[in-house]
Amino acid sequence: MPFAAAMSEHPVTAHAVGEVAGQVLERLGDRPDLALLFVTPPHAGALQEAASVVQSVLHPLVVVGCAAESVVGPHREVEQSAAITLLAARTGPLVPLTLEVVPVDGEGATLAGWPAELAFRPQAVLLVADPYSFPVEDVMDWIQQRHPALAVVGGMASAGRGPGGNRLVLGDTVRPSGAVGVLLGPGIEVETVVSQGCRPFGHPLVVTRSEGNVLLELAGRPALEQLVSQATETLDEEEVRLLESGGLHLGRVIDEHRESFGRGDFLVRNVVGADRSSGAIAVGDVVPVGTTVQFHLRDAQTADDDLRALLHGRRADAALLFTCNGRGTRLFDGPDHDVGVLTEELGHIPLAGFFAAGELGPVGGHNFLHGFTASIALVRDPPGPG
Repeated sequence: MPFAAAMSEHPVTAHAVGEVAGQVLERLGDRPDLALLFVTPPHAGALQEAASVVQSVLHPLVVVGCAAESVVGPHREVEQSAAITLLAARTGPLVPLTLEVVPVDGEGATLAGWPAELAFRPQAVLLVADPYSFPVEDVMDWIQQRHPALAVVGGMASAGRGPGGNRLVLGDTVRPSGAVGVLLGPGIEVETVVSQGCRPFGHPLVVTRSEGNVLLELAGRPALEQLVSQATETLDEEEVRLLESGGLHLGRVIDEHRESFGRGDFLVRNVVGADRSSGAIAVGDVVPVGTTVQFHLRDAQTADDDLRALLHGRRADAALLFTCNGRGTRLFDGPDHDVGVLTEELGHIPLAGFFAAGELGPVGGHNFLHGFTASIALVRDPPGPG
């Protein structure tokens, strides 16, 4: 199998990176095409040295990674304590990316670092970005226009608490801003799964009046009035309590041409506030008039059910997990939830990733920046001829 992963919780960076690099070398051998390296804040200051050790031990073509609040390894999730996780792969053709949005003559901006030509047709891009300096939603729109079928999967670095606080690594260079990643070619198969962890309640409604991200009317009635009506009619007391404690979300239909809507048809966004006097509801997205929406409930059981349903019956030789830093023990009753579900559904496969300040992945054929999700890249060695 052309994949291997390891994790170390040793507090000394040199020791921890030596452990993971040695274990991966033993399982995979040297000279993989790609090495993905994620560290928690206690190791962030030595990220460049850690990447250099990975290069000197494994000699990969490309090293990509970042510092994150918490990280994911083959068997567990380590939250807010010292850990390093490493996954290496023989992927075949790939192109490393260092991306930055730069102004042009004081008017507009351009994306620097995207290759003008490629020797292969890319099937996916793994992307790790700084949330304070990189307009990832604009960049994903740019990618969608030029490569409509290209899946973008990854996450926003989460170790920094302000501009300049994050650390991204590509090769032996560490950056506090922009984005790093890799374009993957036909050497491996990549399948993406985005679990938004919510379920709809009530029924779909058309936005009849809105201003930016503020919903004023749904189906001709004040938005808050519609919410109260649908929650009262369809939810029990415990579910209403969950709504009031932060579980309320809104799903925006991605493809308005569908006759009915189910899992995967909504882009779910957080409800950030409401005004009783006007009946308005504010959400974390712009929702134009004419958009079809439906209220959603997010809780631990729904998030568990959704992830299991999306993974059931799938196969992978390795996986990358970019999970929201609002999941983990902040959402579930115990640790290691998302890794545990992946292991139950996919088996004990090489696995790595990190807790992100925003997750990247496609829903309904379009790439989006998400919150409270688990965005997963399932990778497989292509079948041989015959």
